[in-house]
Amino acid sequence: MNKYSFLDDDLYKFSMCAVVLQLFPNVRVKYKFVNRGKTVWPDGMAIKLRERIVKLSKETILTQDEIEYLNTIRYFNPFFIWYLQNFHFDPSEVHVPDNIDDLEIEGFWRTSILWECRILSMISELYYEMTGQTLPDRSVLTKINMGKGYDFYTNEIRFAEFGTRRRFSFDNQDYVIQDLLKSAGSRMVGTSNVYFAKKYNLVPIGTMAHEMIMAHAAMFGFHQANKMALDSWIKVYKGDLGIALPDTFTTDNFLKDFNTYYAKLFDGCRQDSGSAIDIGYKILNHYKSLNLDDHIIKSRSIVFSDNLNSMEKILNIKKEFLDKIRMSFGIGTWLTNDIPGVKPLNIVIKLSAVEVDGRWVNTIKLSDDEGKYTGDPETIDLAKKCF
Repeated sequence: MNKYSFLDDDLYKFSMCAVVLQLFPNVRVKYKFVNRGKTVWPDGMAIKLRERIVKLSKETILTQDEIEYLNTIRYFNPFFIWYLQNFHFDPSEVHVPDNIDDLEIEGFWRTSILWECRILSMISELYYEMTGQTLPDRSVLTKINMGKGYDFYTNEIRFAEFGTRRRFSFDNQDYVIQDLLKSAGSRMVGTSNVYFAKKYNLVPIGTMAHEMIMAHAAMFGFHQANKMALDSWIKVYKGDLGIALPDTFTTDNFLKDFNTYYAKLFDGCRQDSGSAIDIGYKILNHYKSLNLDDHIIKSRSIVFSDNLNSMEKILNIKKEFLDKIRMSFGIGTWLTNDIPGVKPLNIVIKLSAVEVDGRWVNTIKLSDDEGKYTGDPETIDLAKKCF
């Protein structure tokens, strides 16, 4: 990609940005980069990263064509699109020290929210460039991608491509989507990347990320976080984008608040940590405990999106829940960075603090997997005691 596109981002960043703009326009936040895989960065990479952040801030302006596309998405209101038309990335919000592991973002939530995926994909791409790793012949990649797509097609697996953040490159993500469309056909229900959704006439897929619930915890307390985040979502989307995220403070705690009202209003839940089958049954059994009609339960969805890196894993989940509840699969790195001889990075950017009444309140995530706990250890202990 010679020039950065404003739409080269995951939908959930835009959908959350719209909520923030409408309900929390003056809230300030901080984010921290987390190098989970302990990758050693090449010398000079921080300098290159700073240069690209400045380049992105100069080039990333919404075009008329992109504005017209966003106007076709019914749940984005005109004010939000006007806001994006006038949006300019501010590189001063991103602090990149010589040790990239200490990268931080700070600013108004409504502006800084749009840095995450762009910086993660930038770091991933820069790392491979600076370590001299290149793509194999296109025919090798096509064989890999088409093989997966054929498996999705023949096994009747509905899936979406979720691989923007840790892709090998923009071009390889493009190749992957092209190949999957040819081989998987209608089994590919969409992509999280809005640029590619527009380019290939796919459905852009995504709702909320953990930061939405984490921020509500900082503003309203741990006990209110899940409920308040769901209510904020309803205020803005009124039933659209109805896949809830239950694992920020564990699925068990989320389901205590996920009453009949929410269960009927939201289309389903996304499983993003813990055992996919165990969490899937927790969600399914919770629907049953609410005494919902069987046809309502079967109309609900579970979107499995945690570390789906083999067809065997996906088929095991499908076999377990077939004819019990609707299923879809959000698949990221295994699609956009499954390249012979290349090790995908394990990197994230997480919300670290929210300014509340003039003071910074630390944010944390528990998840259904202790290995994914993030944030200040004292605040993590406090949250566990509260729950």
